[in-house]
Amino acid sequence: MSDITFQDVAKYILEKTGEISAMKLQKLMYYSQAWSLVWDEACLFDDDFEAWANGPVLRALYNLHRGQFKVSSNIVNDGKVEKLTDEQADTIDKVLEYFGDKTAQWLSDLTHKEQPWIIAREGLEPMQASSNVITKGSMDEYYSAL
Repeated sequence: MSDITFQDVAKYILEKTGEISAMKLQKLMYYSQAWSLVWDEACLFDDDFEAWANGPVLRALYNLHRGQFKVSSNIVNDGKVEKLTDEQADTIDKVLEYFGDKTAQWLSDLTHKEQPWIIAREGLEPMQASSNVITKGSMDEYYSAL
């Protein structure tokens, strides 16, 4: 169990990037979690991503930005970036370095080609709503093999 919350990670990302689209934030959160599982052998936060039609979504984060296209760090006032360890911040920084200049659509398209989302969406129509969980196990297994 992590004592870091998704709000801490979201606030950290948004303070680094400035205002970005809600979809891009969701995907940067997803890749931060995925690479933390691989590089740090630990989850960043306990919440699970769901396999929505547009890619992985953290429902609790969605509830904070619902209806907003662009988001900034004020959506996560409860976030405390100082709770992140140097290792966690370094992992997120590497994700931002690699994925930070990509568009939300590019990131969404990428997740649609990767096994964790595909497995969680099995048997669903392309735009069908879903709350199926993308397991941390499937994320760790897939990204570890890259």
